[in-house]
Amino acid sequence: MARYVLRIWLDDRPGALGSVASRIGSVKGDLVGIEILERGGGRVIDEIMVDLPNDELVDLMVREVQEVDGVDVENVSLESNPDRDSRLDPILTAAAIMETGSHPEFFDELMSRLSFDYTTLWVVAFDIRGNSVIAATGTAPNRGWVEAFLKGVMVESAEEHNDPSDIALVVLHRSRVAVLLGRPERPFRDLERSQLEAIARIGDVKLASFRV
Repeated sequence: MARYVLRIWLDDRPGALGSVASRIGSVKGDLVGIEILERGGGRVIDEIMVDLPNDELVDLMVREVQEVDGVDVENVSLESNPDRDSRLDPILTAAAIMETGSHPEFFDELMSRLSFDYTTLWVVAFDIRGNSVIAATGTAPNRGWVEAFLKGVMVESAEEHNDPSDIALVVLHRSRVAVLLGRPERPFRDLERSQLEAIARIGDVKLASFRV
């Protein structure tokens, strides 16, 4: 049994999700979790967790789901960590960073947790005042790229930015630290960006305490 993450667009109408669930069941898939990532313009983006008895059924499942009127599959990927719970993980991350006891430990925990929670290709924390990289995971871009990116997307207010869909940016305003996450395969959606903003606010309070 393998677990897959299926991201779909569907019309925001009664019965649409039920039809998708029925199609998943028809190929022996077990729908074990669902989260609404974004909603607007009469459409909904859902992330569905599905257990399949074997990998050969993935393509068939996608074809079946796309047969539902008004449904488009954005992405399907193997879940490498079946114990992941997207509803609980951000809370655990917030708790973990609040339990850290030093500046280096804080960033070690933050980087590893965000990388796990959002299955990123890279995460980088950047000191805005000093124009330097504080910490990074994965194949993170270099200082010059991060600096140029921030100049390009941050306007009059640090909260007013327009990130590309495959990059999420949050700013710890008191600490003047920017955290960027890259995930080319799956765009960041509204729910995920809201979670990241909340984590950044909590982390900013903790990080500021190390300077007292």
